[in-house]
Order: sequence, then C-alpha cells, then structure tokens
Amino acid sequence: MPVNKVLQPVLKLKVDELFLYWLSETPTQLLLKDYVRRIKNGENVPLESFEDSRDASRMQSADKTLDNLSLSPVNCSPPSRSPSALPIGALGSPKSRFPPRTPRSNGLRLVQPKREEPRTPTLSQHIPKFYFPKGCPKANINVDSIISRIEKTFSTLPNERASLEDMSKVAKACECPLYWKAPLFYAAGGDRTGYVSVHKFVAMWRKVLQTCHDDAAKFVQLLAKPSCVYLEQEDLIPFLQDVVNTHPHLTFLREASEFHSRYITTVVQRIFYLVNRSWSGRITCAELRKSNFLQHVALLEEEDINQSTDYFSYEHFYVIYCKFWELDTDHDLYIDEQDLSRHNDHAISSRVIERIFSGAVTRGRKAPKDRKISYADFVWFLLSEEDKKIQTSIEYWFRCMDLDGDGVLSMYELEYFYEEQCQKMESMAIEPLPFEDCLCQMLDLVKPKCDGKITLHDLKKCKQANLFFDTFINLDKYLDHEQKDPFSVLRVGENEGQELSDWEKYAAEEYAILVAEEAASEQWNEG
Repeated sequence: MPVNKVLQPVLKLKVDELFLYWLSETPTQLLLKDYVRRIKNGENVPLESFEDSRDASRMQSADKTLDNLSLSPVNCSPPSRSPSALPIGALGSPKSRFPPRTPRSNGLRLVQPKREEPRTPTLSQHIPKFYFPKGCPKANINVDSIISRIEKTFSTLPNERASLEDMSKVAKACECPLYWKAPLFYAAGGDRTGYVSVHKFVAMWRKVLQTCHDDAAKFVQLLAKPSCVYLEQEDLIPFLQDVVNTHPHLTFLREASEFHSRYITTVVQRIFYLVNRSWSGRITCAELRKSNFLQHVALLEEEDINQSTDYFSYEHFYVIYCKFWELDTDHDLYIDEQDLSRHNDHAISSRVIERIFSGAVTRGRKAPKDRKISYADFVWFLLSEEDKKIQTSIEYWFRCMDLDGDGVLSMYELEYFYEEQCQKMESMAIEPLPFEDCLCQMLDLVKPKCDGKITLHDLKKCKQANLFFDTFINLDKYLDHEQKDPFSVLRVGENEGQELSDWEKYAAEEYAILVAEEAASEQWNEG
C-alpha cells in the first residue's frame, strides 16, 4: 500500500508513531545525551539540522563521549513495543517522512537554564453556595419551637392521634395553609391506619423542615412518590379530593359523586397546563415556584372557589365539561376527529384537527389510541382555543402548525393551512385575500428575526399571536378580526393585565348562557 494512503486516515497518529520510533533509536539517544551533557557543563550547543544529526561523524563523537556521562539515572531504554510491529509503510527513513526544514544559520548560541522565581501561593477563594434545589435555608427558623407547638396541638386530641378531620388544626400549627391538611396527613402514613400519631407526624415534619426550605419544596415532598423530586398527575388526586370533600362552596358537587372525578381531572389538567411549562408531565420545584398555584391554594380558605379562575373555579369546570358533553355523543368520555370538528359550528380547520389527533400536542405521549382523545386532552384544546395569548396556548398551536417539527414555521406550512381557509371563504361567497398579501400582513405582524422563518420565540415576543393563529386555524375568529377597527390592534397592550383574559371572558359568557338554558329547560318541564 502506498505511504500516502496509510498516512491520510490517521495522519497525527502515524506521525506520533514515527517520532517515537526515531526517538527510540540508539543514535538519537546518544545525540540527546551529548546535548544534555553540554548543557549541564555550560558548553555551547550547535543548532544543527536534523540531517546533520544523522551524520556519521556526529554519531562517532557521541559514541566516544557516552562513557564519560555522569547523569542521574534516566530510563532511556527503547520502548517495549518492537519497531517491527509498525506497518511496513512506516519503516522507511524518518528523513523521507518529514518535510525539509528551512535553512538556519550556523551560528552558535548559549543555552542557559532558566531560573524560576518562587511563586507566592494564591489564597483559595471561598465561593458561597448559590444553587438550592429545595429552597434557600433560612437562618432564623426555630425547628424546635415549631415541633413543640405541633406536640401541644396533638396533646389536645384523643390518644394524641389526628384523623383527617383534625388535620386542619395540625396544618395551622405547622404554619401551613388550611388545604395542606390532606398532604400532611397522607405523608405521615394516615392513609394506612386512618389516623396519624404524634410521633410519626413529628418525625416526618422534622425531616421536611430540615431538607425543604420553601413552600414549593415542602409541597412536592409531601405529595411526591418516595425518592421522587417531582409531581405527576396522580399525585394531586388525594389533595384535590379533600378539597372537593371539605370546601364550603363545593357542597352541591359533593352530593354528586359521579362528577368528582370529572372536576378533579379538570383541575389537574389546568394545573399542568399553567405550571408544567416544560410539557414533561412532571411538575418540579422550580416550576412550582415560578407559578401562582400555591398562592391559589392558600386563598382557598378565604374566598369563593370561583374566584380561582386559573385552577379551581367550578363555573369554568362546568363550561368545559358541558362543551365536551355536547361533542361526546356516545358519552364514553372519548371523542374522535368528526366529533371535534363540530366544535363551534365547524370553525376549526380540519387540517389542524388532524394534527391534534396525530399526537403533536399530547405532551410527549404517543398518538391517541384509535384516533380519539380523552376529556383531559379536550381541556387542553379548549383552553388553548379560547385564549391564544398565553404561553402554553402559543406553544400548543405552534406544535400543530410545525408539520416537520423543525422548530420553524416555513412559508410552505403557512400556505398549507391558509389554503383550507380560502376554500371555506369561497364556499361562503367571500373573496379570500391572496396568500402573498396575507403572508406580508403576518410577517409585518410578527416581525420574525429571520426573514421567511417564524419561530416560537417570535410569536411569544409578538403581542398579537392570537391574530396570527386565528388566520390559519379558526375562520370565524379570523373574519371577526377582519371586521374590527384596524387601529384597535395598536391599543391591545394598553390595558393588558387590568381586564379579564380571553378565557375568563369566554367562560363567563358561556356559563351565563348555560345557566339561562338550564333555567328555561326547568320552566318548560314544570309546564
């Protein structure tokens, strides 16, 4: 095999092998020993080229001085690897392998050993700990005083045992919100015996106080499975069941036990919709800290549950479940593409519905079985459809429209969804806007960082993401936007945060309609 073909694939490795082979040769070692001796004696060392080092006279001179060397013992024996083990193409003269060196002057220079100045030892810097996955420890917390207060509370209970009904007093002694009582009870093993002894509870709570230093970490510790540092959907069920059983504003729901699971499913999905920003199906301490969920839990004991419009509102549950019930004709709690297409009088694009059932927005799970989605998936759909301004909704519809999953909405993908909108408008005798003109409007609206490519970051940064998505997804809302005052778009962000969200407006209107229909139905039945 030619030499160049051997060198090309592993050039560096081959050069290293050649260098070691050359270094292990006896003439090379003799020459190096001669140079070392001269340097130690303060003699001048001639800077000769590699070719001169192969000269016979130099080798003879080095051989004569070999016996006079008085160096410290150095292991200069050839490596155990025999040169015969090298490939045949590498056994030629090293001179033929190295490129010719540029000629140097034959002048001599004195090589003097450098004197190293002693370095002053650097003082090691102490970097304080800055990462606290379970909260930053508080210096002024007195664990013993909290434990003594808990023991005092248990002493007022029969046999110093607390049932689930007694845990409201224990929660207050722990300085926790009222509706932490069920998580506290179950974390101490109350689900196995029906009660919690003072010793088991104190041991559990002391460990929590010593390892968890903020409310988010404590809440996750109480509800998560053993050795888990996150919450999954089923972990929230005991906590929410206690809310259903004991909250004063859910008395009417308490009597209809068949709807308990529907309400709990709705709340669980709303919690994950807003809190689980990673779409992983697991709520971490960091995600819980960034959300307002624990604040809503703390407010459950102080206000009407319908005021918790983000999570616990019964009115919102009523609207969501009624909308699903209208579509679920066989009432098996699953709907197919044909059922979902009837939502809002077929306003949703069929191509978008097909993407929903393809598994694009089922949070990492596989495509829905038998091309059906459950009530839990419908909760995500309805929340996203009625409020396209919030972060999760933008991510939801972006996933639907990103056909190839490359993280960018290309012009092809926009045209693919806009084509069906044009067909619907033509069937309604409405002249559609040409795609080129529509595209210019959308690019002016979003102002993407890269021309011709719209990313998720561009849409989140844009203040009118709802206008963008409605143009390609919901024809009715698109036509409503077209009929509005164009200058009203410029005033969208002025009162943002002061008025109700799009979802809250929709839920309030639909709830009023449903209540009116129910009242009319009762009057009709009464004759």
